[in-house]
Amino acid sequence: MPRINRIGFLAIAITFHVVYIFSIFDIYFVSPVVSGMQEFEVTRPDNIEAPANRLVLFVGDGLRADKAFQSHPEPYPSNDADLIPRPLAPFLRSRALSHGTFGVSHTRVPTESRPGHVALIAGLYEDVSAVTTGWKLNPVNFDSVFNRSQHTWSWGSPDILPMFEKGAVDGRVDAFTYGAEEEDATKNAEQLDHWVFDGVKKLFADAATNATLDAQLRQKKLVFFLHLLGLDTNGHAYRPYSKEYLHNIKIVDQGVKEISETIERFYDDGKTAFVFTADHGMSDWGSHGDGHPDNTRTPLIAWGSGIAKPVVTKEGIAPGHDVLSADWGLDCVTRHDVSQADVAALMAYLAGLAFPVNSVGELPLSFLSGDLAAKSEAFLANAKGILEMYRVKEEQKKATELRYRPFKTLGEAATVSHRFEEIKALIDEGEHDEAIKRTGEMLNHGLQGLRYLQRYDWLFLRALITLGYLGWVAFGLTTVIDLHVLHGRTETSRTLGGKVFFSSVLVLMYSSFIISKSPLTYYAYAIFPVGFWEEVYARRNSLLEGKRALFGQVTTAGGHAVLISKAVIFVALIESLALGYTHREVFSVLFLAAATWPVFYGTRFVKDNSFLVGTWMVSCGVMSTFTLMPAIKTENVFLILLGGSIMVLIGVLYLICERNLLAKSKFPGDFTNPADSSISRILLGVQIGFIAMAMIVTQSSVVSLQAKLGLPRGNQIVGWLVLILPFFMPFLHRFQPNNHFLQRLIIIFLTFSPLFVILTISFEGIFYLGFSITLITWVHLEHAVYKATLQSTLANQPSAALPSSLSPSPYRSLTLADLRTALFFLTLLQSAFFSTGNVASISSFSLDSVYRLVPVFDPFSQGALLFLKLMVPFALISANLGILNKRLGVAPSALFMLVMALGDMLTLHFFWVVRDEGSWLEIGSTISHFCIASLLCVFVAGLEGVSEVFIQGVEVEVPAQVEKEKELGGLVQMSSGQIKVTTVDGKEGSEIIRKPVGDKRKATT
Repeated sequence: MPRINRIGFLAIAITFHVVYIFSIFDIYFVSPVVSGMQEFEVTRPDNIEAPANRLVLFVGDGLRADKAFQSHPEPYPSNDADLIPRPLAPFLRSRALSHGTFGVSHTRVPTESRPGHVALIAGLYEDVSAVTTGWKLNPVNFDSVFNRSQHTWSWGSPDILPMFEKGAVDGRVDAFTYGAEEEDATKNAEQLDHWVFDGVKKLFADAATNATLDAQLRQKKLVFFLHLLGLDTNGHAYRPYSKEYLHNIKIVDQGVKEISETIERFYDDGKTAFVFTADHGMSDWGSHGDGHPDNTRTPLIAWGSGIAKPVVTKEGIAPGHDVLSADWGLDCVTRHDVSQADVAALMAYLAGLAFPVNSVGELPLSFLSGDLAAKSEAFLANAKGILEMYRVKEEQKKATELRYRPFKTLGEAATVSHRFEEIKALIDEGEHDEAIKRTGEMLNHGLQGLRYLQRYDWLFLRALITLGYLGWVAFGLTTVIDLHVLHGRTETSRTLGGKVFFSSVLVLMYSSFIISKSPLTYYAYAIFPVGFWEEVYARRNSLLEGKRALFGQVTTAGGHAVLISKAVIFVALIESLALGYTHREVFSVLFLAAATWPVFYGTRFVKDNSFLVGTWMVSCGVMSTFTLMPAIKTENVFLILLGGSIMVLIGVLYLICERNLLAKSKFPGDFTNPADSSISRILLGVQIGFIAMAMIVTQSSVVSLQAKLGLPRGNQIVGWLVLILPFFMPFLHRFQPNNHFLQRLIIIFLTFSPLFVILTISFEGIFYLGFSITLITWVHLEHAVYKATLQSTLANQPSAALPSSLSPSPYRSLTLADLRTALFFLTLLQSAFFSTGNVASISSFSLDSVYRLVPVFDPFSQGALLFLKLMVPFALISANLGILNKRLGVAPSALFMLVMALGDMLTLHFFWVVRDEGSWLEIGSTISHFCIASLLCVFVAGLEGVSEVFIQGVEVEVPAQVEKEKELGGLVQMSSGQIKVTTVDGKEGSEIIRKPVGDKRKATT
């Protein structure tokens, strides 16, 4: 394998991390969908009908449990009486109190509409990654209650209904949807629910004059599905405690009442079952997606034919209640909680349908009105369906495994069949309680068996992925040492034995994958660790040489103690960063600790750089406050405009003081003089004008949206222009460039400022300012530390600064001190993620800002805008690190490569703490933490490219090689392929120019 250059390293880094991020889904979240199962339904005598002839499902999208049952004052009070708290859903409440059964349906993550509806209607929990495949159409063909029905009519959102229509038998499901443009989050969304209710009423009204339709509606095994999106839309726009959301609950309650009466009046047979629930809840800040209890707890109310009447407790509190339902006023009736997938089993039983073949739902017997005999028969059919799914999956696994290890609890298929025969005998003998108990045990064993099969390859895959990440760290460090410490001087040492060994390992793994018919991803997982460790072994000489170069001068006990202490600090910092993912306050502690960093270089250094050190301490103090603020923010126009005003002020002050700032910001050895560019000043003025325009349009849009007047078309057009046009300004500056690094940073800062006004809801713009100042100060301070250390070395050990003009690279070698720079970069990178919110939680993102540009629900474009805002701080940090890379005289990409090599220590930590059991808050958090840490390396690789674009042409000449001070009279510096030697104070004088000639250097005076 030839020596890897920086481009090859970046390509390998991106490919490796993109592939390996899918590993947790192959390990922890394998898709549960299989085919080939026999269907099961409750068998009844010919004279016994199903509990109901039809089923009506109402889904209040985004309705959380407590808001459905609590009492609130009238959302739009007209007198004092309206201020008295009253139930907002009296009809639904009456169903729970006197007509049916109620409880809480507990959802799984991600708490999004698509997986929530799949769980409700199909009874299966898709693997977590399925949410990324889209909202409208389903990527796999799963069975559902709708598909099992004689016919299903559905009304609602075009984001939900089509996937069930497409997934069912052709013609079995009718889907009536409004246009996507109707999902305008800037207006009150109650009209979406009115549209659904009016559509249902029209269907039954048309039946009076349409004999064909009337005949269809008189059939049995029918399902009606009403998807009510108003609550979700109003919750996002106004929050679930708003009068809009609470009033929408009243609208839904009244609509459910009217539809129930319409259907009962049409049929007049008492054979209709009704189920009301939600796909997910809603957090207080108007978001969902993660495992917060407000998102995972939804109401469930069932009434009508086949539903048990409420169990009333005359004294004390009825069973099932806890703190959640303490203020609902329903503690006189029993609360029955279920898992969301159980609702599908309930609906299938009520309508007399076969259970969906992929359903893992457990039939909630407490909701049923039948006798124990009927319940035991139904429960047995439910359990057989789940065990049938286990049987099919086991057969598939047996067919692909060389030595299959069965799930001991279930044993052979004959044993399972025998147990079911015993349960059937108990039912025939009237021992229904015992039959239900044993059926429940079998059902649980079946679910455990399914879980066992999904985790079958866990041990092997986790070991393989761990070796892959460790291999990447070793490979990355080896490459960095080879390229940027030894500058490629050490040759590789490949042996026949090494080639045979690593090739044999790969052949053995691939052979096992072929036999077991493993997914293609397994092959990719295997090739990386083998390739990485083979390359590390081949470059073992580089590691030995690098060890001598980096640690050769550490010979004393004190030196070893210092190294050990630094290693401990390194590990502690990595663990602190990991802890910061769940406790943002950790970053506050890290910033306060970083503020004291310059003090360790002595009082002389602090005195010589007093302004710089003071600015660093203040900026770190300011940055430490952001992670102490709430991650969830509400819209605050004052803070938005305050941040924008300071951005404008900084731009104006820069224009006024441009010449002095550029002159004073020169580093010793800088030869660039600030150009007097009128065009550049005009362009800077235009950029400042964009910020002011962004402030004006943002304030106007916020006022209009808050007044529920919608987003004016003119505001939307101007908003997009102000967002997009500033991105062209850096290219226009190149017509008359000023290549001073500070000028370039100001251009970049002003480029992204309008975006941080338009897409800000609170103090994010102020964070953008503080972060920018911190980065610039860090670059100056790192250079000052490097210069002071270099001068100290020359003063104390002049003989150590031997001529390096014969080095094959014009750049200096990396040292252990550069590890600190990489760790600072890694910490700043993490703080950019967590300073203004908790990026590890989907529901911490507010859609308020994107409504100023995209008012109609569009998850991809709205998500792209949020992602763009999230990426802006990384553009800043990439530009600053690129300049620092030059200031420190190291090769391009050297610091980026070091960060990419070390960053996966964090990824490996999160890989081992990913959970697929426990609370859904914990599961969702561990998944997002791993994904963020894994993608961090991809971010850094991308930032390296962004950095090159931003600092291209910046003439910042940096110290690259140091020779004897007395012999050469100053610092040796590299610029445009040449090496210049000047005096330390930066005055131009006699220069020695060394031009590259092959692998050597010639000196001319």
